[in-house]
Amino acid sequence: MALFQIKSRFDARALFELECGSLKLCVEAAIAKRADLGGAYLRGADLGGADLGGADLRGAYLRGAYLRGAYLGGAYLGGAGLGGAYLRGAYLGGADLRGAYLGGADLRGAYLGGADLRGAYLGGADLRAADLRGAYLGGADLGEYGKLVGERPVLQIGPIGSRSDYLIAFLTEKGVVIRAGCFVGPLDQFWARVCQKAPDDPHRREYGAAVVLIRTHAELWMPGAEVVASKRLAAAE
Repeated sequence: MALFQIKSRFDARALFELECGSLKLCVEAAIAKRADLGGAYLRGADLGGADLGGADLRGAYLRGAYLRGAYLGGAYLGGAGLGGAYLRGAYLGGADLRGAYLGGADLRGAYLGGADLRGAYLGGADLRAADLRGAYLGGADLGEYGKLVGERPVLQIGPIGSRSDYLIAFLTEKGVVIRAGCFVGPLDQFWARVCQKAPDDPHRREYGAAVVLIRTHAELWMPGAEVVASKRLAAAE
């Protein structure tokens, strides 16, 4: 047994301390006692599988933290620093992540149903197979690719292609952005790369069908898309 402390990232004062077997147990105990962990310094902490449900971790610094399979349902993480955090398979249903920094975070397979990600920074974050049903994503920031827009700003298709992986389309203020494997960029650039494959290549055909779906999705859900659709319908008539 050792004395573990959770300190503030701002002034190094102890927010909570406990004699126990690990920092993970200390954090879980703090949450069970409803301790205020706002601004906690937990960089690189091993919190894999931890029960952090309902935790008050607003503004906490969790850069590089290991949170695989952690339960963060209803947690308050507004403004938290989660850059590079490993959140694969974590449960974040209903979590408040407004303004959180998730640059480069691994969110593969994470559950984000009903989570509030408005204004969160998602540049470089890996969202493959993440469940985003009911998540609030308006204004989430993809960095150089702009902010997400529309009611349904993320579309996932897959696994498809030569990598048998997910293709993710983001509707942004700068247009449609695609993430497929190591490729991240505008839809037109992605399609140009696909077209380098032979016309009868099965992966080209599969991606081609996906691109048609993505373009249809964008026409339906990009802001102002209903105006464009109405004009096209009127022209067709």
